[in-house]
Amino acid sequence: MHLARTSKHGLAVFCAVIGSLACLSVEAQAINRYTSTSMSCSGIAAAINRDGAAIMRHTSKSGALLYDRYVKNRNFCQPDETTQRAYIPSSDLPACPVNRCKEIEFFDYR
Repeated sequence: MHLARTSKHGLAVFCAVIGSLACLSVEAQAINRYTSTSMSCSGIAAAINRDGAAIMRHTSKSGALLYDRYVKNRNFCQPDETTQRAYIPSSDLPACPVNRCKEIEFFDYR
């Protein structure tokens, strides 16, 4: 009887460890990178919705390379983050709406 309880406990610990490793591997997946100005705004939205999160890059008016990570929704942000609306250039619009993660700011009433 004691042996059965020990092996059940060992199995539970093993499953917990495997489950934790599976969660870590999801976060470590590669993220797709795109050049926003070579895509239409609807193409950008489709890529982000399909991938969940994507790096979009474009060149600024001054010639600097800009990039950021854009997400489908808050589920693709860290627990202490929420989504914030941002706008990036696409091939058909100067300001295509996308979401990016932003740290949640709490008011400090000291």
